[in-house]
Amino acid sequence: MPTGPHARRLPTIDEHRAPNEGGSDVPSERKSRHPSFGSPDATDADATRRQPDPYAALKDDAWRETAEIDARLQRGDIDEAGWHAEVASLIVPAYLSAETPWEGSGKSGTEGDWEYARSHIGHAIDRDGSFLDIGCANGYLLECLPRWTAHAVDRYGLDIAPELVDLARLRLPELQDRLWAGNALDWEPPHRFTYIRTGLEYVPRRRRRELVERLLGWCERLIVGVFNEQAHAHLTEDLLRSWGHMIGGRSERRNRKKPEMDYRVLWIDSAR
Repeated sequence: MPTGPHARRLPTIDEHRAPNEGGSDVPSERKSRHPSFGSPDATDADATRRQPDPYAALKDDAWRETAEIDARLQRGDIDEAGWHAEVASLIVPAYLSAETPWEGSGKSGTEGDWEYARSHIGHAIDRDGSFLDIGCANGYLLECLPRWTAHAVDRYGLDIAPELVDLARLRLPELQDRLWAGNALDWEPPHRFTYIRTGLEYVPRRRRRELVERLLGWCERLIVGVFNEQAHAHLTEDLLRSWGHMIGGRSERRNRKKPEMDYRVLWIDSAR
């Protein structure tokens, strides 16, 4: 039986909520790993010496910018290729300029903030197998994964931005042949996986159901998250249920900066 807070096996439809521990958390109420950004802590002296960060407005919350891109797609001003290109124009420079590996994977604050907000992805892993991270960015989640679960997992990553895949390969040379550039909506995997982790926000809203269906065809268990959601609401779970999917399990942790929000992970088991 795995031990420790990051390696517990959960029964089906188990709800795990970590205590509201002390410390700070990121200011964004709707942060998700791929389209949001983080900025490092700094002393007053460091901040005085530092030049203005051109990505500062994006690092805590890129939802204003992505909402406008969504609206432009809806109006027909851009096509889906344009949608992905414009989202990448926000993400890639910010991730490549990040000063810490967790910022380069979309999480502001400290390493402890990253661990608290992301490590319960490991609660979805209940057996040995293979794990594909969609939107792997610089590969930091894949780097951390072995300490989040007691199970042995063969790690793989996919990201739509070739520059981020190149960075992940530099950071994780042992995985360089398992890190690929591609769009999950049309990329063909070399084999099935035990687990695939994704975020719904990685594709335009109108393609999200298709993304879920497609990924479920590749894996035994699809993991959705981590995402932030109002503690009293379960909109993502309700959406997935409305598409005909049974939620196999969930893990929650209270957002320490915004106690009305939860960090959530859901998973769905494939019928295949």
